[in-house]
Amino acid sequence: MKGTIEARVEWGYGQLQRLQSDLDKYVLLQRFQQKDVDLFYGLLTRFPVELVPIVYTPVIGQVCTDFSRLLPLWYEERRPNSNALVLSFFDNQRRGVSVLEKIRSRLGHLRRDQIKVIVITDGERILGLGDLGVNGLGIPIGKLNLYCACAGIDPSSTLPVVVDVGTNNKRLLDDPLYLGERSPRIERSVYYQWMNEVVMTLHEYFQGPLIQFEDFANFNAFKLLDIYRSSVCTFNDDIQGTAAAALGGILSAIKLLRSQPESSARTPSMNKKVKELKDVRFLFYGAGSAGLGIADLIAMAIVDQSPSVSLEEAKRSCWFVDSKGLISSRRDVSLLTDEKKPFAHALPAPLDHDPGLLESVELIRPHVLIGVSGQGQSFTQKILETFSSINETPLVFALSNPTSKSECTAEEAYKYSQGRAVFSSGSPFAPLEMFGKRYVPGQGNNSYIFPGLGLGVVLTKAAHVSDRMFLVAAKALADQVTPEEMSQGSIYPFLTRIREVSGAVAEAVAEESFSSGLARVPRPSSSSLSHFVRSSMYDPFQELYPVLSPRL
Repeated sequence: MKGTIEARVEWGYGQLQRLQSDLDKYVLLQRFQQKDVDLFYGLLTRFPVELVPIVYTPVIGQVCTDFSRLLPLWYEERRPNSNALVLSFFDNQRRGVSVLEKIRSRLGHLRRDQIKVIVITDGERILGLGDLGVNGLGIPIGKLNLYCACAGIDPSSTLPVVVDVGTNNKRLLDDPLYLGERSPRIERSVYYQWMNEVVMTLHEYFQGPLIQFEDFANFNAFKLLDIYRSSVCTFNDDIQGTAAAALGGILSAIKLLRSQPESSARTPSMNKKVKELKDVRFLFYGAGSAGLGIADLIAMAIVDQSPSVSLEEAKRSCWFVDSKGLISSRRDVSLLTDEKKPFAHALPAPLDHDPGLLESVELIRPHVLIGVSGQGQSFTQKILETFSSINETPLVFALSNPTSKSECTAEEAYKYSQGRAVFSSGSPFAPLEMFGKRYVPGQGNNSYIFPGLGLGVVLTKAAHVSDRMFLVAAKALADQVTPEEMSQGSIYPFLTRIREVSGAVAEAVAEESFSSGLARVPRPSSSSLSHFVRSSMYDPFQELYPVLSPRL
């Protein structure tokens, strides 16, 4: 489309406004991305509050559910300008097509050093929706849209990948339009051999890009991260990105608590107001990769703030309720996964059973309630009222995505706490007027972390992604929340400032990369780190920006 970028964005926004359904808007946006990348990202950067939820959560859940039926409308894998990559184990077995041969046939037109960021999934645990097979390709596409829109990663340097290893979803196996192999998932030993070929070929062919694992089943998520974290520049966003986003909100919430005067709602039976992270008790509902990743990073942050506290002691601040009840030392620890074992603490009172969530709230008396269960509406009125009765300012994190899987709504959290809760969610909730006050629910979405972290890693050509990078990213995020945002109950920056926030996160990660010796480029000597980061960000409104000649 001809015309200035400003005119094209105005025209494109008008086209979107004509559409009623979010799904129709998603399809139109993807058509824009195929035809005019600057128009697409111009729209996302100009209207982030309205359009980021369209290209990612919550709409992406519906997109992935119906991906095989939507895909022919806007996507053709064989188009030269469509860089999405499907790597099929079954093609390899039937036709002997190696990963390297598939990459060369599909992406041979690209320079080998062009791809800087890869997001890869096998589709087994898409959001809270379960096994969606190759339909999960919508997730890497959406994640990379946010890398570019939020942090200015060059669109032409990104690659979404889905690995087709089958699906155990009967609906997809019976669907003649399903684009993946209609076969059950391959056995685990074969799976890891295939994933090794995939990961190492991507790593070597594209000369050490950042590879983000996304939406793998819990066991595979932890194992793949353990296998590759020291040999490949990689991280798992569900484990580490979610953790940093949650920790950023927690650190921000503690600042908010410190600034609050005593409330008339306070009663003698309530928890004492906490001022340090080491004094906070956390109760997680859900003990999968997201929750365990958050708890591990919280423990790391406690030790960082209070060096006299050991990591083992720090982990005692975090309690988990899984599908069997409260995890504690009364369980047969041999039946727990290695990741859960450090959180099997001694109960504060003897019990002959594993308490459920409500009883656990009463027993543990947490300061923070974190939902990462994928079980919508699991924070019931009784649970929220009980939690609020023991905290002057209840901190409620309902982080499951999409919106239908959120443990409670913002309205429920405010209503059942008499307006005292500080609420954060994974998917967005609209501002509310209640109790004579305006509330802006925080969105503890990973989009505050992974785009900026990725930019910092890419710019410094970090050899690895360290755990400490997520800690400094969380701190940088917390530091970006303004007093105005906190006054409206938000412990996250408003999404309108996402590029500013991502720049700050990237700067913190770049500093960590340089200071830790992980960077493989020299620190810039002629400019500040801030200028180095921000001058490298793709901006669709800079019309002379060389989209096909990435500066990263």
